Amino acid sequence: MHPETTPETPLSGVRMSDDVAAAEARRIIADAYKPTPDTPTAYRDDSPLPRFGDTPPVMQPDRRIVPAWAAGTAVAGIGVGAAFVGIGCGLWLACQGFAAVSLTSVLFVTLPIAAVGGVVAAIGTALRSLKGVHTETHHHYRGPVRQENTTTKTYGVIARTRNEHHG
Repeated sequence: MHPETTPETPLSGVRMSDDVAAAEARRIIADAYKPTPDTPTAYRDDSPLPRFGDTPPVMQPDRRIVPAWAAGTAVAGIGVGAAFVGIGCGLWLACQGFAAVSLTSVLFVTLPIAAVGGVVAAIGTALRSLKGVHTETHHHYRGPVRQENTTTKTYGVIARTRNEHHG
């Protein structure tokens, strides 16, 4: 070693010889690469197992890496994604039904409309049956009768109706 690059001992300030410096370097390298004591990376439960039935539970340490809010956001994202995939598949099937000109596609379009019309007709029938029952089928009017004529005129882009009474 050259005198200007010869290391010094930290305490004495004296220059070390080449042999001492090489020995110190070997010691430092050996300490740096010395194997560390074995640290367990897995747990083996050596307790005896019961002869019959389930094994008893073993306490597992809870070491979560992902925060709870992130896991919740991920689960919500998966749920929303699955919902949109379902909606997209439904729309795709609907478009396939609209695109195919066949009896099936015509029924696919008209059956929901007919079902809604049937429900409306059933509700209308039920409401009509709730009206009071009229026992008289013929009305007898007494008194003077006056006859009036009405002329109706409708015109314009927006329908305006004018009624003229002639009496």
